[in-house]
Formats: sequence, structure tokens, C-alpha cells
Amino acid sequence: MEMKGSQTIGAPVGAVWSWLLDPSVLKECVPGCQEMLGSPEEGFEATVVQKVGPVKATFKGVVTLDKMHEPESLVLLGEGKGGAAGFAKGSAQVRLVPQGHATVLEYTVEAQIGGKLAQLGSRIIDGFAKKIADQFFEKFKNVVEGQGAGISPAHEVLR
Repeated sequence: MEMKGSQTIGAPVGAVWSWLLDPSVLKECVPGCQEMLGSPEEGFEATVVQKVGPVKATFKGVVTLDKMHEPESLVLLGEGKGGAAGFAKGSAQVRLVPQGHATVLEYTVEAQIGGKLAQLGSRIIDGFAKKIADQFFEKFKNVVEGQGAGISPAHEVLR
């Protein structure tokens, strides 16, 4: 499944770029994320708890950044295992386009699942994947614009 969307963020491209590389921002924006450790160079380890229909699972996985063209585009690659619930993996191609003093963040997300999750049916899974992608990028916009909780003071300089 593939989903596309965009967010107009009230911050310059350079600031948006640096926030995309920050593990504390990623942790805050990934729905259900309990832990996010690592660096853009080495990748991140994450623990995410999600409920999809009747299946609730804790996914442990990795997020890596690929095809980084600062400050224009990158690809976020993620893969997690949720025990008996199955696995999830996906990618998000992110493109940053300057628009005056703002940035348009365009994204294309692809997701795959397996195990018990796959048995729920494509309609449920597709809807859930779209909801999670939209929640992530909406929350990211709010954090960058200074409306999210737990904003790191280091980012205040970038605004």
C-alpha cells in the first residue's frame, strides 16, 4: 500500500531538516512510541506499542535514514517485529520544498505487514497505516511550529 500527503510547516527548510534527524522529535511524533535511541548516522532503535483492530502488539525495530540530500530529501526506513502479532515494515520518502518562510513537507509512505496483522484484511490495515502516517506528519508539523509538548530547547534556536 502507498499513501501520499503533505504538510505546510511554518519554519525554514534547514530547521525542518534538523528536526527530522532528532530522535527525541521522532519519538514524540511516532504514535505509540515508547523509546527511540540512536543517531541519524547509525540509525535508531525503537519500541512502539500499537493496537490494530483486536491485535495489540509491542514492536521492537530499527529506523534508518537513507538517500539523504540535505536539506532537500531523505528516506526513512523502518522495520519492526511484534512477536506473535507479526511484523511491520515500511518507508517514507520525504521531500522538503521551500515556500517563502515556510516549508512544504511532501511524503510518500509504503507499508507492509505480515503475521496475525495480515489476517485482519487489507481495508483495516490500509486505513490504519494511513492514519498512523497522517498522525506522524501532523504531530511533526505541530512540534516544529512549537505547539507540541516536550520540545527540546536546542530547537528553539532553529525557529
